[in-house]
Amino acid sequence: MPIPRQTDIEIPLLKALKSLGGQAKPRAIYPVVAKAFPDLTEEEQDERMEDYPGTRKWWNTVQWARQKLVDLNQIDGSTWGIWKITPGGLARIESAEMSSGSERPTNTDQVEITSSAAKIMVAPDLAKPEVNLRELYNDHVEQLRRRLVTELNALSPRGFEKFCGVLLEQLGYEDLQITNRGADGGIDGFGSFRQGVMRIKSAFQAKKWKDATVGRPVIDQFRGSITGEYDHGVFLTTSRFSKDAQEASIRRGAISILLLDGNSIADLMIEKGLGVRKQPIYLSDLDNEFFDFDES
Repeated sequence: MPIPRQTDIEIPLLKALKSLGGQAKPRAIYPVVAKAFPDLTEEEQDERMEDYPGTRKWWNTVQWARQKLVDLNQIDGSTWGIWKITPGGLARIESAEMSSGSERPTNTDQVEITSSAAKIMVAPDLAKPEVNLRELYNDHVEQLRRRLVTELNALSPRGFEKFCGVLLEQLGYEDLQITNRGADGGIDGFGSFRQGVMRIKSAFQAKKWKDATVGRPVIDQFRGSITGEYDHGVFLTTSRFSKDAQEASIRRGAISILLLDGNSIADLMIEKGLGVRKQPIYLSDLDNEFFDFDES
């Protein structure tokens, strides 16, 4: 799933702090907050920012949510390396739980929130999602990703095979050829790429599936069709891979298969500028992990 929006993280972050005794170090908080988003995989939590490989996208987004809560006086940011919930943060949790399923007040007057932790006055506008440049950029990338997958799904099966050839050339494939074999389990193209001083023979298969999930039997079948002739395989689909298929892609003693689903292909297109026009936008950001000297 896409990294959750910063505004969607705020309440889970406050609840995570509360469950951890009211305060904790950031590294202990990130995985607890992630539990509020069951579809967020460990791989997605570890995904790094393109321009800053040392920074995890998930951590960075949580840090921005935390900064917003510091500005609202719902997290105490006065102690370096420790995130601590404030009475205002506890009150917001209680308010969110009480108002769950009910309509938000529409009047412009301040609303009084009373809790066992605090009594505060909250302007209704604070409940409105705050839009910042970073979230707008992330929303734009997610929208672009969906549009790219839609365009790929509009291609004919043969057109998708040709597209995959162009993409693989961008990834370092050489001497690439598209075959005329289109049967299930067959090879749609082949070529080679360099790995150090070695040249690896690789074949690929392309499946333009819109909704169906690619399962393990399809991956095993593809591996069987290239074993003995090729050293590596790439399986590309506009759909997604099942967990069993992902686990089967790497097996000890067997040819490894690189899996690229619709979102992965779209991300590579954005990264390589393939089918998209890049517009330079630069955002300066604090590198919180740089200051993690006490953790090393």
